[in-house]
Amino acid sequence: MSDLITTTFFSILAAGFFVGVVVGLTGMGGGALMTPALIFLGVGDAATVVTADLTAAAIYKTGGAIVHSREGSPNFSLAKWLVLGSVPLALLGPWLVHQLAGEEPESIDTLLKECIGFALLLAASTYALRLWINLRRVRSGVGDADPNPRIRPIATLLVGALGGLLVGITSVGSGSVIMIALLMLYPGLAAVKLVGTDLVQAVPLVLAAAISNIAINGLDWSILIPLVIGSVPGTLLGSRIAPRVPQSIIRRGIVIVLTMSGVALLDKAGWAPLGKEETHPGLIAGIGIAMLVLLPLVWGLIRKTQGLPMFGSPTVAELEGEAPRTDHRTRREAPRT
Repeated sequence: MSDLITTTFFSILAAGFFVGVVVGLTGMGGGALMTPALIFLGVGDAATVVTADLTAAAIYKTGGAIVHSREGSPNFSLAKWLVLGSVPLALLGPWLVHQLAGEEPESIDTLLKECIGFALLLAASTYALRLWINLRRVRSGVGDADPNPRIRPIATLLVGALGGLLVGITSVGSGSVIMIALLMLYPGLAAVKLVGTDLVQAVPLVLAAAISNIAINGLDWSILIPLVIGSVPGTLLGSRIAPRVPQSIIRRGIVIVLTMSGVALLDKAGWAPLGKEETHPGLIAGIGIAMLVLLPLVWGLIRKTQGLPMFGSPTVAELEGEAPRTDHRTRREAPRT
């Protein structure tokens, strides 16, 4: 046991706690944050990190799904079709990586980093797409009018299959990609049912992906143990303080972090357009700064296409359904930031 208590142990624990807090605050997928964080910490190769992250996610997502099930929020019929599509592909994903990359560890590591990099960029894009869909819904006056929509089996199966393949290979996608696909397929689904359904279908999906990755890559307990110890209390704390924190600002920050992480992983893997001989930290930092400056302007132009002023209501927080924060000392609504 003493061999496990090292500096690396506490680094993983801290990363797990931090990402757990963010997941509890925003509900955004932990795999999209945890996997690149562990890779950049250098605690193991990409396959080892993905396996440990999926196993930890299977533990804490189960708790969230049980809570939502007790509240009656999931649409179990919809979740069933998602699971039928996702589980087989989640089991298949790790095997496909080894077939494409061969048995050479370096080739597998490079391919996985490229796959995770592109998956992170996709996850960042889905958040922007979700905001645009919500904006169009607000402008068209479409509300949560259809809490129990007619299920579209084939389309839902395909969404599950795409999410299962992404999660099985990269551990990214169970929250971000599937969520936006559900929002597009079932625009009238109530927000609480959307989150509950996504959590319920994510449990068998992540379990299948974890089992398949463990069978092929093995499981590194020195990563898993501190990851679970850190992420579970972090998620609980984040959930507890979420009503008092401006989630929309954090989510926008996450989009920038995901984009920078995706590009950094592609760079680290030696993806040809970025060059194979050296990394480019200046380019990655420049992308982050550019996004920080340009994203509000781009969002303003998108608002104008919907007949709205560049800035003002509905704000990003309102589009995300974020409740107004209350100053408990004065019992008045605090201004949004």
